[in-house]
Amino acid sequence: TQSENVLGYYVDVERIPNSCRDSPNRIFLKDRKVLLNISMAYYRVNISAYNEAGESPQVIYIVPDFSATDLPGQIHVKHLGTNAVVTWTPEYNPKCFVVDWGTSKEDMRMKIVNTATGNFTLENFQPYKSYKIMVHASDVCQCESFTGHEKTFGVTHFYSVEGVPRTGPANVTILNITKHSALVKWTEIAAEDCLGFLQGYRISLTDSSRKRSLAVTLNSSTTSYRLTGLKEKTSYRVQISGFTNAGEGPPTLSQPFSTPKYGTVEALCICVTQHQS
Repeated sequence: TQSENVLGYYVDVERIPNSCRDSPNRIFLKDRKVLLNISMAYYRVNISAYNEAGESPQVIYIVPDFSATDLPGQIHVKHLGTNAVVTWTPEYNPKCFVVDWGTSKEDMRMKIVNTATGNFTLENFQPYKSYKIMVHASDVCQCESFTGHEKTFGVTHFYSVEGVPRTGPANVTILNITKHSALVKWTEIAAEDCLGFLQGYRISLTDSSRKRSLAVTLNSSTTSYRLTGLKEKTSYRVQISGFTNAGEGPPTLSQPFSTPKYGTVEALCICVTQHQS
C-alpha cells in the first residue's frame, strides 16, 4: 500500500506467554510510533496499516530481552529434584504476582500467584538447561490484559542440575609470538554448550618434552591471555577448557606454536636523499 493512501495503523500488543488466551490489546494510530508501558516479560507486537480498501498483512516484532543480567537479590531459587521453589520478599503488596519461567521466549510458561507470601513451586525442570524466571507485580489478576499493569520485580537464571561444558572454546589462535611470550585468544563457549553456569577457563601449556610448564585459571569473561616466561626456540602446545560448578569440560585440540631464537625485529626505514649538483 502506498503511504499516501494509508489512513492509520493497527498495533496489536500480546504478552508472551498468553496463558489467559485473551485477545491482543489493539491500538489505533495515525502516526508511525507508539510508546508502550510494559514489563520485562516478552511481548509480541503486530503492526499493520489500513485504508479504505482494508488492512495490510501484519509485521511481527518480538520485544527482545531488556537485559542479559539478573536483577540481583530479588528472587531466590532452591531446587527440589525436578521441581524448584521460588521465593521473594515483596517491596509492597500488589494484588498478585505473575511468574514466568522457561528456557526461551518460545518456551515460556506463566502462572498468576494470588498469595502475598512470595512463595511458588515450579515443576518439571529438565537437567542441564538454563531457565529464565521472572516475577512481576500486577494490579490485575483475572486474566485481563497485563499491558501497562505489571511491573517486573525480579529476574534470575537457574539450572536444576548443572553439567560440565560439552566443548571447549572455539577459534583458539596464537598471536604476537616472541622468544619469551605469546598471546592466546579464543571465542567464549556458547551458552547452550555450557550446560551450567560457566565459571571460567583453564589454560594448559606443554613444551616439546611434554612437560607441563603452565596451568592457569581465568574467569569466564576473559577471552585472551598472554603467556610469559617462555623459552626461546622452543615448541609449545596450548589447550583450553571451560568449567562450571559441576567440573571441567573437554579441552580444545592442541594448538602448536614455536618461539623464535631472536626477539622481535622492529622495521627500520633508512631514507636516502640524493642531491644533484
